Amino acid sequence: MDEVVTGGDGISSNPTSSGQAASLLPYNLPLFSAFLAFALAQFLKLFTTWFKERRWDSKRMIDSGGMPSSHSATVMALAVAIGLQEGAGAPEFAIAVVLACIVMYDASGIRHHAGRQAELLNQIVCEFPPEHPLSSVRPLRELLGHTPLQVVVGALLGSLVAYLMRNTS
Repeated sequence: MDEVVTGGDGISSNPTSSGQAASLLPYNLPLFSAFLAFALAQFLKLFTTWFKERRWDSKRMIDSGGMPSSHSATVMALAVAIGLQEGAGAPEFAIAVVLACIVMYDASGIRHHAGRQAELLNQIVCEFPPEHPLSSVRPLRELLGHTPLQVVVGALLGSLVAYLMRNTS
C-alpha cells in the first residue's frame, strides 16, 4: 500500500524542538500592546511630573492618576490591537471597546471625583485641633483619577502603541 507524504509530516511534533519552543509563550499582539502601553504611560509620568512640578518623583511610576492615564492607554491599546487583528466586526473587538469605555468613564468620572473628595477631607482633617481623635488619621490618597485630557492622551497613546506594534510585527 502506498503512503502519501504531506508537507506537515516533516514537522516535528516534539514541543521542545526549536520551532516549537517559541510557541510555549505565544505571541499575542493585543496582550503585548496593552502591557507596553501601560508601561510606557507609567514611564511618561516621570517626565510629565517633572514638567509640571520641576521635580523628579520616581513614585509616579507606580502611582495611579496623572498624565497620561495608563488605564486608558492599556484598554485602548487592547481594543485597537484586537480591532486590527480580528476586524471591527469581531465579538472580541466589541467586548474590548465596551471595556475601554467603562474604564475611561470611570477614570475621568468616579475616580477623579473621589480624589477631589479625598483632597477636601484631608484639608478638613488638617484644621482639627491636635486633641481631636481624627487629627492623627493618615491622609487619604488624592491622586486617584484623571482629568478628561489625561484620559484622551492615554487613549491616543494606547492607540498609537497598538498601531505601531501591529505594523512592526
